[in-house]
Amino acid sequence: MSRRKNIVLIGMPACGKSVTGVVLAKALRMKFIDTDLLIQEKAGKGLQEIINEDGIDAFKQLEEQVLCSVEQDNAVIATGGSAVYYDSAMRHLKKNGVVVYIEVSLETVKKRLGNIKTRGVAMGKGQTLDELYDIRVPLYEKYADITVLSDNSCTMEDTVERIIEEIKK
Repeated sequence: MSRRKNIVLIGMPACGKSVTGVVLAKALRMKFIDTDLLIQEKAGKGLQEIINEDGIDAFKQLEEQVLCSVEQDNAVIATGGSAVYYDSAMRHLKKNGVVVYIEVSLETVKKRLGNIKTRGVAMGKGQTLDELYDIRVPLYEKYADITVLSDNSCTMEDTVERIIEEIKK
């Protein structure tokens, strides 16, 4: 049986990586992996708990370890928004995967995010969402093989359809 490439989803928190990933995996009859859940499983606690109790550096170290340890074929992999901070992890994921950047505007992120303080977002002390967005977008663009816009007028089903169309090209 031939190995099927993975589809690796990257993008800002609240862009829809996890929800879109589940539906995309079902549509393409692939496995689904959420690396945030793998991090929680490995740590035995939630993302925000890791950040609060162990610090942002410990969280980032754990996230990079988990991303670099993913060995999978034929899977949709939803990464955390900060996955693009680790060149080694992104190179590892790209070896057997096509990287899809789910692009949303800053306004959309703010509208969807709710309380960022409980979400487990890797942010520096005093860092704003605007600053985080400005830092991450160039990294998403750098690693993306495909970019799919998924803003307010776009439903999750539209996003899944667009990803499938782009992958088939």
